[in-house]
Amino acid sequence: MRWVIDHMSRELLPHQVARCVRQGVAAGDLAVGEQLPPAAELAEALEVDRNTVLAAYRQLRDEGLLEFRRGRGARVASAVPEPSSVLDAAQALVAEARRYGLGQSDLVRLIERLM
Repeated sequence: MRWVIDHMSRELLPHQVARCVRQGVAAGDLAVGEQLPPAAELAEALEVDRNTVLAAYRQLRDEGLLEFRRGRGARVASAVPEPSSVLDAAQALVAEARRYGLGQSDLVRLIERLM
């Protein structure tokens, strides 16, 4: 799994750390039950403060993605659910594309240009 933090980004560092974990779970790089690196160790590797990593871990715990076990650290508690608002928007996009006669490959090409 790649931990990528951009110190120059406007996105807050804890949010970037949390995003890395979410992406790791979604991609299958982190499995349910897998232990995450200790906060101090990850903080050193990312060149951020330990409290930054702890804030990200707490945010993910509050979302139900991580669980903390005393003496065992943070573990992945569940897979990342698809955000309902994104799913709703995707369904609306597909419906609109069909209305205009666009096929799957046309829609994929449009999305790739936006990414």
